[in-house]
Amino acid sequence: MTAVLVDSNVLLDIMTEDPIWFGWSAAAVESAAERHRLVINAIVFAEVSVRYSRIEDLDTALPKGLIDREPIPYEAAFLAGKCFLAYRRRGGAKQSTLPDFLIGAHAAAAGYRLLTRDAGRYRTYFPRLQLIAPD
Repeated sequence: MTAVLVDSNVLLDIMTEDPIWFGWSAAAVESAAERHRLVINAIVFAEVSVRYSRIEDLDTALPKGLIDREPIPYEAAFLAGKCFLAYRRRGGAKQSTLPDFLIGAHAAAAGYRLLTRDAGRYRTYFPRLQLIAPD
């Protein structure tokens, strides 16, 4: 079974019942879960954690039986650094974009698809990465 790494923006859409993105994100996660193993990493976990005051509550919201947790491979961290460097050399802002590169690189290095609604940067810096994203 192939895996799909779920980006934090999709999970946050569901957790916050975002008025614009909830429907798309919930349907995309449900569809992916029917055919693929769902995965997050520590970066996604950290970004989503801002919604919760206790780790136990986050663990309940992201049950390990539904979403697997994986470490980021060192190869992915290296790839993320190189893509981030290319981004900065092209004039990209210094703001906290490195987490996005770590998420994209993890999916790319592991051969996973990435479920995100913020596909622009991933398409630019990880052109072979298969995305599940809004049209």
